[in-house]
Amino acid sequence: MGDEVLRADAHLPRAEAGTGSGPQARNVVDVAVGVLLQPDGRFLLTSRPEGKVYAGYWEFPGGKLEAGESVAEALARELHEELGLVIAPSDVQAWREQLVDYPHALVRLHFCKVHAWRGDLQMREGQSCTWCGGLLAVAPVLPGALPVL
Repeated sequence: MGDEVLRADAHLPRAEAGTGSGPQARNVVDVAVGVLLQPDGRFLLTSRPEGKVYAGYWEFPGGKLEAGESVAEALARELHEELGLVIAPSDVQAWREQLVDYPHALVRLHFCKVHAWRGDLQMREGQSCTWCGGLLAVAPVLPGALPVL
């Protein structure tokens, strides 16, 4: 990944943008991100629920790592809590990392491909979901997801 940092300020609503003091002055928040892939190549995007920062923006599902958790363990926990899906940590394929400097947090996204899961999608946080392929039919998308798309 190198020292590349995606600056998200320009892609977010004016009311959300902050000045910050650069990525060096802030702690990094590690986030496990699941790129759930269907056999036909479609991938899952979910919307951020009301009450969360950037509500209504579309993203890949996932969430913050808790103390002592691996990326695979965090992703399995988050996909179960948010979507009702069960994945084994062995089904998580680490793919790429992206450091994103959002106005509210410096976030290291750990993107993982997931080809196998059990259960049916349940939107447990009131979010929406869509399976995408080819052209993206939803907007706005969080800047951290754009390099992967």
